[in-house]
Amino acid sequence: MLNRLALVTETFPPEVNGVAMTLNRLSQHLCLRGIDLQLVHPKPRATYNWGLKGDWESVHVYGFPIPGYPEAQIGMPSRGKLTKMWQQQRPDVVHVATEGLLGRSAVQAAMRLGIPLVTSFHTNFHEYTRHYHLAWMKSLVIRYLRGIHGKALVNLVPDPDLIEELHRLGFRGGEYFGRGVDTQLFHSGRRRADLRSSWGAGEDTTVFLHVSRVAAEKNMPLVLDTYRTFCKEQNSDAKCVVVGDGPERSSLEKRYPEVIFSGMKFDEELAAHYASADLFCFASETETFGNVVTEAMASGCPVVTYDYAAGRQHIVSGKNGITVPLADHAAFARAMVELAQKPELQQKLGQAARDTAETIPWEGVISEYLRVINRVVAQN
Repeated sequence: MLNRLALVTETFPPEVNGVAMTLNRLSQHLCLRGIDLQLVHPKPRATYNWGLKGDWESVHVYGFPIPGYPEAQIGMPSRGKLTKMWQQQRPDVVHVATEGLLGRSAVQAAMRLGIPLVTSFHTNFHEYTRHYHLAWMKSLVIRYLRGIHGKALVNLVPDPDLIEELHRLGFRGGEYFGRGVDTQLFHSGRRRADLRSSWGAGEDTTVFLHVSRVAAEKNMPLVLDTYRTFCKEQNSDAKCVVVGDGPERSSLEKRYPEVIFSGMKFDEELAAHYASADLFCFASETETFGNVVTEAMASGCPVVTYDYAAGRQHIVSGKNGITVPLADHAAFARAMVELAQKPELQQKLGQAARDTAETIPWEGVISEYLRVINRVVAQN
């Protein structure tokens, strides 16, 4: 049985992204279940104050900011430090959650010491290359990622379809590790008239919402262009709110002055933004899961998204949200416009989305995680 686990990651709160949120939840629940958790990550640079605290051992390493995204870091190579530390107090399993220099060092240290190694696949970096004019690097990125995950006994992946895709790319050992949602934090009771008023929205005003890192890979212009066209063609006073920050924010604010860019929001304030909107529009085509989709669902905010990742796992189109074929921009825009015109359907889908969210608590996800990890321990 698992007693001590070393979790290695280059992103963790106070950084704000889906990977950090997921690992924060995982860490909290492992500690609550009595697991001796050692968390290895770069010393935080971000100043945001969010995330619940946990009773774990934090080991900080040096890191440097990612160019164009200074809030996040790449951990410095630390094989010697990790090897010495794990020789003195050996974990039952090393779980490497990110593939940067720190993650690679942790893989090397675990292999040298013969400690069972588990990895998790959180980010489609190989798909990001086309959004940053680096398509020529895609095969190199895949080879690098495959080298990291190929050393693991198990590679935890948040989407069954992605497991198949990775298998076609030569990855082995993929097993499903889903995502939960905090239905106590995210719920429709967080809706606030004063927040809507601050957006210039009355009770009957349609409010579109997008939540994510403001970056090229999130495909935000599709949402914002559709909103702009909707307002023009329907002579509508609808509002569009973007929650998040990132390298594209400044240029998008200039390009779409009518859109409300709210910046980063956390905890109850983030939950209020979800609940105070009327439809959530998420057009990213590079997600491994997309936690924002289930957060919106839990908030009773109907979702328009693509039929993959979280959308495919949890949305039955027309029943508890709307999904369209991946990368079909015209279908996505039509779905946004049609849902915006149907307040009764928004309410119906939002309630059904909430009902779905209540079936995916984090507790069940963590139990499945421990089942996999305990199997690895027992076999080694």
